[in-house]
Amino acid sequence: MTITVLPASSFEDVRTLVGPKSPGANVCWCLSHRVPSKLNNELRGPARGEYVAELCRAEPPPGVLAHDGDESVGWAAVAPRSVTSYARSRRIPHVDDLPVWSLWCIRVRPGHRGRGISHALIAGAVEFARAQGAPVIEAYPLDSGDAEVDMTMAYAGIRRNFERAGFARAADTASVLAGHPRVLMRLDLRR
Repeated sequence: MTITVLPASSFEDVRTLVGPKSPGANVCWCLSHRVPSKLNNELRGPARGEYVAELCRAEPPPGVLAHDGDESVGWAAVAPRSVTSYARSRRIPHVDDLPVWSLWCIRVRPGHRGRGISHALIAGAVEFARAQGAPVIEAYPLDSGDAEVDMTMAYAGIRRNFERAGFARAADTASVLAGHPRVLMRLDLRR
């Protein structure tokens, strides 16, 4: 298995990973933290996918995709924090005034989990942010210790996976997901 991680400029691949089975469904499409709440609520059914297609055509694209050969097997949302809902969050603190990038969603397709793809996605997101000139990248993973995490809620990532990637705990948060506290993890990209 050779996993490659590339910018998410292919809408078809993004749709495979975060789109609904039914085009009219109002699922996340990984927009919940990317757009303001009002717009998130206004985008219904196919309009959500159309919005994501525009993001995939834009520079920079909305994240990175992991591929096993020609097959898309993973997704990570990464963008400047300033363009996400985390810019206005009362639960996720701001550590400083640096123009940090946020990594907030990691998704590995069922049938491909347990093969290190989330680690490749984190590394790919770090390199993507670095290539875009980000001085620091942040993530807000679950601090679950040894407890099991419901896979549907593990999209935020797990603290130990970010620690393995060189991230360090920068702050506690007031956010809780799936019964686990979230921590703010950071990696300085200026080194």
